[in-house]
Amino acid sequence: MNIFAPLMNISETDIVYMYRCLELAQRGRGMVAPNPMVGAVLVYDNRIIGEGYHEVYGKAHAEVNCIRSVADNDKQLISSSTLYVSLEPCAHYGKTPPCADLIIEQKIPKVVIGCTDSFDQVNGKGVEKLLAAGIEVIIGVLEKEAVDLNKRFFTFHQKKCPYIILKWAQTADALIGRESNERLMISGAATQLLVHQWRSDEQAILVGTNTAIKDNPQLTDRYFNRRQPIRIVLDKTLKIPSGHYVMNATAITYIMNEMVEKKEGHLHWIKIKDWSLQSLLKKWYELNIQSIMVEGGAALLNDFIRQKCWDEIRVIENKNINTTIKDGIRAPVLPGVRLQSSISIEDDKINTYVPLEKQAE
Repeated sequence: MNIFAPLMNISETDIVYMYRCLELAQRGRGMVAPNPMVGAVLVYDNRIIGEGYHEVYGKAHAEVNCIRSVADNDKQLISSSTLYVSLEPCAHYGKTPPCADLIIEQKIPKVVIGCTDSFDQVNGKGVEKLLAAGIEVIIGVLEKEAVDLNKRFFTFHQKKCPYIILKWAQTADALIGRESNERLMISGAATQLLVHQWRSDEQAILVGTNTAIKDNPQLTDRYFNRRQPIRIVLDKTLKIPSGHYVMNATAITYIMNEMVEKKEGHLHWIKIKDWSLQSLLKKWYELNIQSIMVEGGAALLNDFIRQKCWDEIRVIENKNINTTIKDGIRAPVLPGVRLQSSISIEDDKINTYVPLEKQAE
């Protein structure tokens, strides 16, 4: 990731202020995708005189908000300060002007960066522009943390597909539902609140036809004040009733089907010819969807697992529900995985797994 390693000259002070950048950046979670989360801090004589983060997609970037936050009495200090930023400043015109140009314009003499940006239109160009202007640049401060913060963004641009999270809840005897239309409630209220936070973290939520029909899920965040994720449903022959929740106006819904291509308000019918998972991933990449949480059903989850098209698996298990129902649907069998984290919330245990081949942290 760090293509300018020889420039590194990291101090303890740099680490302290970069942690603050990462803390600020996370405030943009769920609001800036498909852009990355970025935080910035401006420091003069070991005093923070400005800070900001990328707040909303299409709006001002972290560096702009940071410089704007400087009090009038401190503006004369900008040209003698150090700018800390968690991600390499952009060097191209997108929805906003290049941040590298703003840094040069403000005559900021030193910039400390968490990690470089692998996006083709940046990818070292921001650093090169700063260096060409005579600005001192230090790269790689908390680089691992900075990359992990934007793992969705980096996966999207490096692998040309969305970051995929598989999620399910299962009983103690590994059932995730019933064959009948009766819904099996597994996770507790506190865990369900966490699931809503997870939804708000991702750009899209995906379910198959049967799950959309039988469970009639809303697939929305109803507790956190963030942008609603896009709902994606796989519905080849348009079986989902128009009165189901996924068809309401609460959030944008992409209906992947083989019959029609049209748009009506929040509903987007997208005609698909090739239903292979690789083709669907490519289509979602073309739609600029950076991350997807797959919430079921079992067949769809197993497809992702079987074809190794996933980045995280989150399994919620209620230790007190050990059902003996005869028509139960078995939970997917975990592939080669490494346990990344495990937490308990009341009667639920939540394990997060990553691919076994992923380097241990």
